[in-house]
Amino acid sequence: MERYDFRTKRLFVEVPLAAGRQVEASPGQSNYLFNVLRLKAGDHVLLFNGADGEWRAELAPAGRRGCRLTVTDQTRPQSPASDLWYLFAPLRQARLDYMAQKAVEMGAGALLPVITAHTQVGRLNMARMRANAIEAAEQCGVLSLPEIGEPRPLNQVLAGWPAGRHLVFCDETPDAADPLAALKPLRGWPLAVLVGPEGGFSADERDRLRALPFVTPVALGPRILRADTAAVAALALVQALAGDWRAAPARVPDS
Repeated sequence: MERYDFRTKRLFVEVPLAAGRQVEASPGQSNYLFNVLRLKAGDHVLLFNGADGEWRAELAPAGRRGCRLTVTDQTRPQSPASDLWYLFAPLRQARLDYMAQKAVEMGAGALLPVITAHTQVGRLNMARMRANAIEAAEQCGVLSLPEIGEPRPLNQVLAGWPAGRHLVFCDETPDAADPLAALKPLRGWPLAVLVGPEGGFSADERDRLRALPFVTPVALGPRILRADTAAVAALALVQALAGDWRAAPARVPDS
C-alpha cells in the first residue's frame, strides 16, 4: 500500500487531472475550504478523480466566493480499483449512510443493493449513497470510487451470477461454517460478500443460497449483529483471510 498524506484535505473532482490544470471548485467545496477549514490563497489540497491518481493543487480565490485549484504535481499514481463486491439489503437512511462509508473504507469496489424477502426499505437515495462513498474516499485515502448498483431482487442477482466469482454468504444460522476455515481456500478468487436485512434471510433464500456451488456460508460469531455492524465484521474477515490485507497469488478459476 502506498504511503499517503493524512493531514492535507482531499477532494474528489470530476475532471481530468494533470500538471498545470485549472480546476474550479464547486460552491460547496469553496465554502468548505475557505470558511470551514479557513484555508488561504497559496495553501494546498489533494485532488483525485478515480482515474488519474492523486495530485497536489494550490488554492486561489476566484470571483466573489469561488475557488480555483491549480494542479501542481502528482503525489500518488492511480491504483487498481478493488474487485471486492459488497451485496446488501437496503437499510434505513442513517444506518445506510454508515454502512456505505464503512464499506468503502474496508475496500469494497462495488456496492450492490439487493431486495430480499425481509428487506424493509424498497427505495434508495442513490445520490446520497454516492455522496457517502465520496466522503469516505476523501477521508481515507481511497483513489477509486466504488460502482454503485441499482437495487435488484436477490433471486435475479443469483440467476445472473458471473462465472468465476465466489459469494461469501453471511449466514446467521448456528451451523454456518467457521470463517477461518471457510475463507482461506478462497484466497486469490474474485469475491463478493452478502449481508442480509435486519430481519434476516427467509428459509427459502437460505436454502437456495446454500445449494449454489459458488456460495460459501460463514458465521459472524455467536452474537446477533445489526446489519450495518455485520457489514464491517464481514468485510474485515474477508479482507484479512482472503482479500487484499495480505499478499495472495492470483488464481485462475476453472473453466
